[in-house]
Amino acid sequence: MTVHVEKTDDLAFVTIDNPPVNAAGQAVRAGLIGAIADTDADDTVKAVILRAKGATFTAGADVSEFDKPAAPPHLPDVILALETTTKPWIAALHGSILGGGLEIALGCNYRIADARSKLGLPEVTLGLIPGAGGTVRLPRLIDPIAALTMISSGKPVTAAKALSLRLIDAVAGGDMSKDAIALARTAIAQPLPAPLSQRPAVAVNDADALNAAKDSLRKKARGATAPKAAIDAVQRALDLPADQALKAERETFMRLKSSRECAALRRVFFAERSAAKLPMVKGLDPAPLNTIGVIGGGTMGAGIAAACLLRGLPVTLIERDDKARATGYDRVAGVLKNSLDRGLMDQAKHDFTLAMFKSSTDYADLSNADLVIEAVFEDMDVKHGVLAALDRVLRKDAIIASNTSYLDINVMAAQTAHPSRVIGLHFFSPAYIMKLVEVIITDHASPTALATGFALAKRLGKIAVPAGVCDGFIGNRIMTAYRRKGEIMVEDGAWPWDIDAAMRDFGFPMGLFEMQDLAGLDISWAMRKRQAATRDPATRYVNLGDKLCEAGRLGKKTGAGWYDYNEGRAVKSELVETLILDESKRKGITRKKFPQDVLIGTILTTMQTEANALFAEGIAQRSEDIDVVMVNGYGFPRWRGGPMFMGNDHSKR
Repeated sequence: MTVHVEKTDDLAFVTIDNPPVNAAGQAVRAGLIGAIADTDADDTVKAVILRAKGATFTAGADVSEFDKPAAPPHLPDVILALETTTKPWIAALHGSILGGGLEIALGCNYRIADARSKLGLPEVTLGLIPGAGGTVRLPRLIDPIAALTMISSGKPVTAAKALSLRLIDAVAGGDMSKDAIALARTAIAQPLPAPLSQRPAVAVNDADALNAAKDSLRKKARGATAPKAAIDAVQRALDLPADQALKAERETFMRLKSSRECAALRRVFFAERSAAKLPMVKGLDPAPLNTIGVIGGGTMGAGIAAACLLRGLPVTLIERDDKARATGYDRVAGVLKNSLDRGLMDQAKHDFTLAMFKSSTDYADLSNADLVIEAVFEDMDVKHGVLAALDRVLRKDAIIASNTSYLDINVMAAQTAHPSRVIGLHFFSPAYIMKLVEVIITDHASPTALATGFALAKRLGKIAVPAGVCDGFIGNRIMTAYRRKGEIMVEDGAWPWDIDAAMRDFGFPMGLFEMQDLAGLDISWAMRKRQAATRDPATRYVNLGDKLCEAGRLGKKTGAGWYDYNEGRAVKSELVETLILDESKRKGITRKKFPQDVLIGTILTTMQTEANALFAEGIAQRSEDIDVVMVNGYGFPRWRGGPMFMGNDHSKR
């Protein structure tokens, strides 16, 4: 049974048991309806404690039901039944209390949560709003601005925050059962509180603050429909009687459920969770990950080292000389200090984490490393030198990973004594923040080496996507294609800032040229110089980026790139405008205006063309993997599903 009832003295314990996450599927909903009827009819029961087995209270709806006809009893009916019970129900919460799980808890009279719990209504992340009363009941329990933020952002809150908001009545100590029983005893001695749907909304104390919160959330939505629908739903909950607001909420939920935005977000949701599930590593145990080595203390290397340290992995950083070693050490220490300053760790945790970090100029200090990631300059000779040094000092079972953005890792692996242990781990900057890692499958990589790469990504909390070896792998190869097309449009008459504006209006957090400036123009410049000898002379080549680099305009880090930077803020550059006009004139190009829809349409078509080629060549295992890379690595608007989804390519599902 997915829901069972036990009785002890005058208390009933209703337990949800639907592994792995106790999703509120049809069997759970039916079980709860039965438990409500059973306990209500039993005169010996004075209070009911609702709990769940396993690692979490119900984490929400069963997403697999989304594409099927809804089967009764529906969740709104279950929660209304909870609200009409004649005995107090206490929700004993632990783990992730999300979506429908929190809505069930809101139907109970009291709520107590484990200290490590997270509570939230994340439906907007799937293109929805809460559909079982969440938008109506939450503003009747907590401050409307806090309710608005939780519902429209989808971000969960900690148990401590939930207590301060009065979302829960207590945080359990070490014994949840004992504390829940104590709360039940208190409830028995008191009059039954009015259900939330029968209470007025909490008063808005500051209308200007509420409106400011709405404006901020609309801006962050960047074109997505669901967050805006959530804002409207919360406002209805404040303005309308509960029954009318509940009816409107359900209608909105059902409309959004059948939208393309919801389908896109569900596809990305499932694709992110299945990308790393390769047949070649299924059932394999990865190598140990007790000590990590990182070669290179630049921006990327320091970010990778910090990412490992923040997840409890000891790191040894190797640099070429003492000056570079000290600079690299300071970069990593700075990331940890920032986490301390932001309250993400306390002083004791900071000191313990920093103590796990060592820096050196001696490769011999990596002799006990389980996995070493090289993140040195994008030059094949430099990387060969690093790999040769690692060959001399590493254990034969240690894994070597390259963080190269473009170079051929098969060529690198062939230069080593043990090619089977060489893989690629392409992180995205800043590596301690960005969620994506491309795991590059080299020709001779052993399944154990690949399993270890995926295991490291999981340990770091990253989304790992497998990719074959080619110039730029999945993401950078696509980006190179649309960067090239963007620069052609600039030469033909567009301005970089017009293209960036079109991309932002489409939903990207930043445009192509802003992104290049942020990453550093020298990275792609090095790639173009490397390709110069084999470039087809018949292919149109735009050298605007080369000229910017030659002039020392390497992007934001040098204060100038495609844009000028004034106190870190990008502004249009007259020098770049002149450079573009001169180059168009030199090539005899008559410049023309590009409408915004043509600019973004051309970028999208270029993405899709290159993405389809990657899929056809087998560089990407599945079309969904391409969308996961573009969403998580390049800012493609998640709610649009990715370029492959937009092109209606749902093969290889």
